[in-house]
Amino acid sequence: MNDAMSIPHLIMNASGVVQAVMLLLLIGSLLSWVVIFQRTFVMRRARKAHREFENRFWSGVDLNELYRETPAEQETQGTEHLFRAGFREFNRLLPKTRSPQAILDGVQRSMRVAWSREEDRLNLHLVFLATVASSSPYIGLFGTVWGIMGSFQSLSMAQQATLSTVAPWIAEALIATAMGLFAAIPAVIFYNRLSAESSRLLGKYEDFAEEFHSILHRNLQGRGESGEG
Repeated sequence: MNDAMSIPHLIMNASGVVQAVMLLLLIGSLLSWVVIFQRTFVMRRARKAHREFENRFWSGVDLNELYRETPAEQETQGTEHLFRAGFREFNRLLPKTRSPQAILDGVQRSMRVAWSREEDRLNLHLVFLATVASSSPYIGLFGTVWGIMGSFQSLSMAQQATLSTVAPWIAEALIATAMGLFAAIPAVIFYNRLSAESSRLLGKYEDFAEEFHSILHRNLQGRGESGEG
């Protein structure tokens, strides 16, 4: 390949606007990969934490003992966070009211708030991936249009229209297009993958909240029957 048509040479000698487009796309691509690796690690850790806590929860351990074993709320995540929030509210309301429904409503509100925080935590920075995925092709297209415009300008000023006159402009325009796709494609793939994983985990958290709510409901019914006896 001619050195004048090599990709590094074309990038270094591209017009200022196209270079700015390429730099913007490069920064967007690098940041999106940082988000991809960080979110993948978070999802993997969340899956592991959910599996481990569910195994402990369904092992038959006493709920009060399990609550004491869980760390502070700031250090919990996933189902453990929901459990701690719900059981703390259950213990807080139990001595204050005789209405089982009021207690269960309070537990449900606490777990809903905890679930919402888990949703925010799992979906953190996914909007950035969606932005890179949707905007990068258009940013690259802007660089492409600018390069094509430059090729027409060079044609109008040339005494003789030859391929060598317009080739550098067209080449840098195509590089801008390729960089836009290079930034967008991984962002699209991993946004869909991470969003699906987040939805699956949130569905499991919701299922756990429903099951835990049912357990507390049965617990209150048992207390009421023993009180009547």
